[in-house]
Amino acid sequence: MGGMYKVGIVGAGNMGSGVAQKMAQEGLDVKLADIADEFLQKGLDNIKQTLQQGVERKIFTQEQVENTLSRIKGTTRLEDLADRDLVLEAVFENEKVKGEVFSSLDGICPPDTVLATNTSSFRVMDLAGYTSYRDRVIGMHYFYHPAMNRLLEIVCHEGTSEEILNKALLISKLHGKTTIVVKDSPGFAVNRFFIPWYVEAIRILEEGAANIPTIEEAAKNAFKIGMGPFELINVTGVPIAYHSAVVLGKEIGPFYDAPDLLRKQFESKQNWDLSGDVDESKFSLVSDRLYATAIGVSSDLVEEEVATMEDTDRGAKIGLRWRYGPFELANRIGIDEAYRIVSEMSKRHPDFKVSGLIKKQKEKGEPFTFKYVDLEIKGNIAYITINRPEAMNALNPAVVDQLAREFDQAEKDPSVNGIVIQAAGKEFVAGADIGFFVKNMKNDNFKAIYEFTRQGHELLKRIEESPRTTIALLDGLSLGGGSELALACQAIVATTGGSLGFPETGIGIYPGLGGMYRLSRHVGPELAKYFVFTGKTLRAKDAFELGIVNRLVELPEVERAIKELIDEGVPDKYSFREIPASYSQIKNAFSPENVKLMLKGQPPQGVDEEFASKTARIVSKKAPLALKMANELIDAQAGADTDKAIELELDRLQEIFSTEDALAGLQAPPGRPPEYKGR
Repeated sequence: MGGMYKVGIVGAGNMGSGVAQKMAQEGLDVKLADIADEFLQKGLDNIKQTLQQGVERKIFTQEQVENTLSRIKGTTRLEDLADRDLVLEAVFENEKVKGEVFSSLDGICPPDTVLATNTSSFRVMDLAGYTSYRDRVIGMHYFYHPAMNRLLEIVCHEGTSEEILNKALLISKLHGKTTIVVKDSPGFAVNRFFIPWYVEAIRILEEGAANIPTIEEAAKNAFKIGMGPFELINVTGVPIAYHSAVVLGKEIGPFYDAPDLLRKQFESKQNWDLSGDVDESKFSLVSDRLYATAIGVSSDLVEEEVATMEDTDRGAKIGLRWRYGPFELANRIGIDEAYRIVSEMSKRHPDFKVSGLIKKQKEKGEPFTFKYVDLEIKGNIAYITINRPEAMNALNPAVVDQLAREFDQAEKDPSVNGIVIQAAGKEFVAGADIGFFVKNMKNDNFKAIYEFTRQGHELLKRIEESPRTTIALLDGLSLGGGSELALACQAIVATTGGSLGFPETGIGIYPGLGGMYRLSRHVGPELAKYFVFTGKTLRAKDAFELGIVNRLVELPEVERAIKELIDEGVPDKYSFREIPASYSQIKNAFSPENVKLMLKGQPPQGVDEEFASKTARIVSKKAPLALKMANELIDAQAGADTDKAIELELDRLQEIFSTEDALAGLQAPPGRPPEYKGR
C-alpha cells in the first residue's frame, strides 16, 4: 500500500533505524542516510537483528524480513534523498546539528517534500528557520522503540501548510502509527507531563521522603505500569533524562528543571540502583505527588491548547503504556481529590499553578467527559471519525451516543451530500466494548445491555436509510459491531488492509447489531452462517469480489473513490449478484442439512473431506448455544424487513446474555476461549 511513497531518514541511530524498519515493514520505500559507512552499517545491523528476533518470536516470517530489508537502501550522501516525498531527521539532539541537516536538505529536496524532525526538545519553528520553505517543515516525534510503539506526535508550527500536514498524516497512517496532532510547544504533549513526572520522583528521593524501591513500587501501583520512573530512566538513559529536563526547565521554569540529584547521577555515568526495601506506608505520599504532577501539568497544556484532553490521555496510554491517562486518573481518584493534591503541589512549588481547567471542573463537581467522535465537513462531504484508537475504537454507550449526535448534525446540514464514517488509528472498529457487557452481566443489569443494543440498532438503521449517501471507510481490521456498522452503511470503500469479521460465537454470544441479517442479504444465508459460525476473517479483497465492498483502493486514492460514489448517488446495496464459483463448497457445507450435522458435532457431507473435517473442528470450539441461536435467527430473518429482523435479534438478547457460556466467553483471555458447557 505504501510502495508509492518514498521516505528518507537521516540518522541511523536507535531512533532513525527503528523508524526506517517500521516504514519498510509497512511497505514504504526507505533510504537511510548517515555521515559514515560505519554508522550506517551499525543501523542496518540493528534493523536486521531486531527483525531476526521477530522471526524467533514468530512475529515475522523469514520472507517478511527479506521483503522489509529489500525496501531499505543505505547512503552516506544527502543528495540521494532528492526524490523522497518525506525526509525525517533523527540525528543527535543538538539544534545546530539538526539545523545544518535541514539547511542541506532545503537545497536538495523540491519545495513539496515534507521535511520532518524527530526532535523531542526543540521548537519546530526554530528548526524551520534553517530552511527557505518553512511551510514544509513539521515535527514527527516518535517514541521508543519506534518499530513497536504506535504513538506519533505530529507537531505543526505556525507556518506549517495544511498540504504538508495532510501528507505527513497520510504517511503516518501508511506505516501504522496512531497520531496525535499537537502544538509547537516545549515538550509537546507527552514529554510536557512525563518529564516533570520523573523529575518529581527524583525530588521525592532527594528530600529523603522515600527510597527508590518504594517510589518504584508506589508508581507502578498507582499508574498500573510495568516500570517505575527510575527503571524507565535506566532503560532510556540517564543522559537523555537529564538533558530533556534541563531543556524543559530553561523553556518553562524551575518546576520542570533537572534536580541536583539528577545532575549528579548524570555526571556519575551510572544507572540508578534499584535495590532496597519497600516501605508501603509511604505509597500515598508518592502517589499523591506523582498524580498531582501528571494531572496538574496536563491541565496546563490542555488549557494552553497544546493538545486536547483526549489526545493527552491517548499519549499517556499509547506512548507511555500507562493504563489510564491523566484525566482518566483524575476521574478515578475523584475531581475533589485531584483538585486537593494539585493545590498542595502548588504550595510546594511557586511556579506550579492550579490551572483554570481543573478549577472549573472542581466547581462543576463532575468528572471530566471525553469526546470520542469527531465531525469535519469538507465541501459537500461530512467525515465522522471514531477516535478511540487506544481501545481499538470499540463501541460503548458514550461512543454510540456521540456517533448518533454527530450523524444527526451531518445529516441535517443542507450542504452535505455524503457522510463518511471512518476511524482513527490502525483498526476500523474492533467490536463493542466487552467490559461494558461483563460489568452489566455481573450486576444483573440486563436493561443497560438491551438499551445500548436498541440504540445501536436505531442508529444503524438511520445510517442505512439516510437520504445522504453513507459510506464506511474500511481501512483496517473490523470485528463484530464494527463490521455491523460498516455493513449498515450504504456503501463501503476499503483498502487492502481492511477486513470484516464476526468472532461473537467464539465468545459465547451472537452478532447483535444486524450483521447476520445484512450479511445474509448480501451473500445468502449459507455464506452468512459460514462467517458467523467460524469467525473467519473476510478480507476486503474477498468482500469486493462478493459485492459487499463497492471500491477497493490504495489509501492515497480513498478520497477520489469516495467522491465518485457520492456523485453516483445512493447505491442499490443489495442488488442481485452472482456468488463466485469458488464459494460453492462453502455454500454446500452450510446447507440446512449440513448445519444440523455440525450443530451435533458431526462434519458436513458432500464436500471435500479435509475441508469438512477442518470446518467441523473450528465450529466445535464455538459456544453451542450461540451457534444454535445464530442459526435460528439467520433462518427467521430470511425474507423479513429490517424492523422485523431487528426485533428478532432483540427478543433473544436476554436469553443469550443470561447464559454461563456468554459470561465465560466474554471474560476469557484473547485467543483462549473456555470449554463451553452449553448452558
